[in-house]
Amino acid sequence: MQDRFSVAGRTACVTGASSGLGRAIATALAQAGVNVVGLARREDALNAWRNEVAEGEATGNTAALAADLSDPDTMADVAKRVSAVFGAPDILFNGAGVNLRQPADEVTADGWKRTIDLNLSTPFFLAQALVPGMREKGWGRIVNFASLQTERAFPAGIAYGASKGGIGQLTRAMAEAWSRHGILSNALAPGFFPTELTGPVFGNPETAAANAAQTCIGRNGALDDLIGPALFLCSRASDYVTGQILYVDGGFTAK
Repeated sequence: MQDRFSVAGRTACVTGASSGLGRAIATALAQAGVNVVGLARREDALNAWRNEVAEGEATGNTAALAADLSDPDTMADVAKRVSAVFGAPDILFNGAGVNLRQPADEVTADGWKRTIDLNLSTPFFLAQALVPGMREKGWGRIVNFASLQTERAFPAGIAYGASKGGIGQLTRAMAEAWSRHGILSNALAPGFFPTELTGPVFGNPETAAANAAQTCIGRNGALDDLIGPALFLCSRASDYVTGQILYVDGGFTAK
């Protein structure tokens, strides 16, 4: 039974691996025996991630691939570069994202496009480019990052919320398109975790405390809280789970 949760020997592509939740996922997969290609814009941060993994107890190999993920038109080329490292990935974890926190009256066309491109368009076009390799194997896992804003409206979050609402539907549409080929698509929707992206939230102790009080558990998330759900969705234990959004939010959306 334990083997159902094993991901050892798999190959994964993780976007946003240089920081935050994407970095935590990339590290956890490598520690679980997965060969991980970490994608992000900042090469120095990616190399720091690799060094951190190498100093730990990881049994999987890692590679750093610097790429501008904000341009969906380049994803076919990015996919080729990814597949040239350890072979075609079995797992795609779309962890890269941006939240500009612009109030509705201040949203610019450039900010809107940047948000939608990185948060919604890039995950689809990268998946589209990697699916043929998964289809050839008859097995694959695509995990997107949804959000509390997939379901809830937050202040200064109209562009981000639109992109994450789209991720919910994108995940279901990916499942409809590719599950019959053994390629399952799901999404993780984290609550409030301390990362670079949520720095402004945790920088205000009153806001952080209010968010913790909104959960059923009574605290905000720690990075380790996300690892079990992520490994579940990447393993054979999720063989009959597709098109779903798993909220890892301490019960925030339950109240």
